Amino acid sequence: MENDAIGTSARAGKRLGAAMLGLLHGHIELFGIELQEQKGRTLRLLLFAGMALVFALLLLTALSGLLLVLLWDSYRLAGIIGLCVFYGLATIFCGVRLKAAVFDESSPFSSTLEELAKDRERLLP
Repeated sequence: MENDAIGTSARAGKRLGAAMLGLLHGHIELFGIELQEQKGRTLRLLLFAGMALVFALLLLTALSGLLLVLLWDSYRLAGIIGLCVFYGLATIFCGVRLKAAVFDESSPFSSTLEELAKDRERLLP
């Protein structure tokens, strides 16, 4: 009778261990998938941000040159100062927005964290 209880307890322990390993395996697999997705997303964002920056700089250079050519005869100093003020304010604005975006980012592994929280709720009474 005692051996039967020990055998049942051992089988229950093995099942519990297998279930825990199954949950852990699922979470690690989900974490890996999310990591790959985040890596691809980050690479695409960096690529398009770099390209946008290059084209924006080319456009700003061309527009600044055009403005200075148009204002050269009568308002060259005012045109240069105006462009410098505009570029300075734009730089400050973009820097503030960039800082806000960096510190306001949500967790890239939110699905994994949600699943872990659900498992904890299910396992704990």
